[in-house]
Amino acid sequence: MTSLDDLYSEIPTQQIAQRLGADENEVRSAVKTLLPVLVGGLQHNAGDPDTADRIASAAHSHADSGLLDGGVSVDQVDQSDGSKVVAKIFGGNDTSQVASALGGGGAGNSELIDKLLPILAPIVLAYIGKKLSGGSAAPPQGGQGRGGLGDLLGSILGGGSRGGGDNPLGSILGSVLGGEKGGGLADVLGGLLGGKK
Repeated sequence: MTSLDDLYSEIPTQQIAQRLGADENEVRSAVKTLLPVLVGGLQHNAGDPDTADRIASAAHSHADSGLLDGGVSVDQVDQSDGSKVVAKIFGGNDTSQVASALGGGGAGNSELIDKLLPILAPIVLAYIGKKLSGGSAAPPQGGQGRGGLGDLLGSILGGGSRGGGDNPLGSILGSVLGGEKGGGLADVLGGLLGGKK
């Protein structure tokens, strides 16, 4: 199974809430909002074959780090690496800029988003790497980038947005990444992602 729900099941929300001293329900809600933002950002960037190869390579190295082996421990997450990943996904914007834009666009508490992004980004990459190298996605042939990666990212986003309609960003991301104007968060995300035409 490859879906947002499957990815969400890898996130130790209780541990994260304890680490951040935040309400677990608020963390759970923010995580459900941010996962499609991160996956959608990667999907947007994977439209470029060279970038897709770099994403696939980074995903494989994160998977090889063992982050997902035996359940994720927040202590294992390299948050400075996570911050770099966020900046790469969102066109050089740092986590606080991304969090501020998302919070202002209606995604929730920007202070919490700022703390969550660098924790979630490495987990998302490790999950994608694990799926690319043999989870439920076929291993990439030759060039590991665009085809396998794009299909995988699409299946993750598709799998989650059809399931429970509790994620407000599923359809918004679809419209942003599909090039339509969605207003509000869609405009924010389009701006963060560099609004490729």
